[in-house]
Amino acid sequence: MNLTIKVSAIAVTAALTLAGGMAHAQNVKVAFIEGLSGPFGGVGQNQLNHYQYAAEQFSGKNANSGVTVQIVPMDSKGSPQEALALFKKATDDGIRFITQGNGSSVAGVLIDAVNKFNERNPGKEVVFLNYAAIDPDYTNSKCSPWHFRFDAGVDMKLEALTNYMKDNKAIKNVYVLGQNYSFGQQVSKFTASMLAEKRPDIKIVGNELHPLGQVKDFAPYIAKMVAAGADTVVTGNWGPDLALLIKAAKDAGYKGNFYTFYAGVIGTPAAIGEAGTDRVFQVGYWHPNAEKNALDATYTGFKYRFKEEFYTVATVNAVKFLVAAVEKAKSADGLPVARALAGMKGKGGSGEDIEMRASDGAMQQALYIMQWTRAGVPGVKYAQEGTGHGFKTVRYLEPKLASMPTTCQMKRP
Repeated sequence: MNLTIKVSAIAVTAALTLAGGMAHAQNVKVAFIEGLSGPFGGVGQNQLNHYQYAAEQFSGKNANSGVTVQIVPMDSKGSPQEALALFKKATDDGIRFITQGNGSSVAGVLIDAVNKFNERNPGKEVVFLNYAAIDPDYTNSKCSPWHFRFDAGVDMKLEALTNYMKDNKAIKNVYVLGQNYSFGQQVSKFTASMLAEKRPDIKIVGNELHPLGQVKDFAPYIAKMVAAGADTVVTGNWGPDLALLIKAAKDAGYKGNFYTFYAGVIGTPAAIGEAGTDRVFQVGYWHPNAEKNALDATYTGFKYRFKEEFYTVATVNAVKFLVAAVEKAKSADGLPVARALAGMKGKGGSGEDIEMRASDGAMQQALYIMQWTRAGVPGVKYAQEGTGHGFKTVRYLEPKLASMPTTCQMKRP
């Protein structure tokens, strides 16, 4: 009799515990406002796959959490105007979290829209999880308590890249080429100023911007580089604009080195191929051949599922931090989650300590300088896009060395 009562009591306790857990379960919708069609639609679709895989693996049951993240795709076609219309739709639908990354021009209008919406709608605040738009103004002069950037800024990446470049005495003449919008303009400005400070003997023999997503043949730009005697190219180009640039350089037999931000983005490794061996460099916060790769299972699982490369760890970190913030706040409302995100700490893709800096909403994390080379050599376990090549680490900067100061003066709510 006593045994029966005891067993029944345990069953009741378990049932109450389960019911309590279910009562606190949260389904958190995130509007993915991104260009899923148009010139950069392939990159947008690839990033959507990243986010959906990250939500599957790092929220809900697979993360032993009562918080499940649901990604809601919205095609902005890469247009700031379309993005604003989709932001209104998301808020009308009661969605309190948005994410975007492909294009700082789009990010800028979204930050402004979020600020205005939150001011007018207390109690319905929206939080912007920025996974790849890295104009440094957004964590400096235009910082916002509702904006959190999970990528490293242009200033952080170029500080690391130019520190590496200054040690290469073979670099004499640099050509800077970028896309003509806020991100490309920042790359142009910071490259010139940082190289002038660290290596005043280096000549900037060209500093040019081109229309975003409109150039189909970069041969004329390569011809200018050759005519200027450029031994090195620095470019923030991404997606087709970088793939086509690399292809034009290969077709023209250009032998200079490329220092890039996004050589690992879908489609670009295939364009680089054998011709870029040891001549293409990339700065980023993770890569699959990193010595301390804490996301090996994520990389291989994603590649098996989608037959694409996994490289945007910011999508994983955004999901992880959002889940942790909802759990900490015990709420899926924007204001308490924003408060929880500010200053939150975690582990990065290399197992390093990372932090969402409270003063400006900029993720503090490690950075790598990588070099494109043949798979199978020490440090290159994985090849990319069937090329027989991958990136190897040539320099690693722990978070405190990759950090940059901020001028942000915001007051958090």
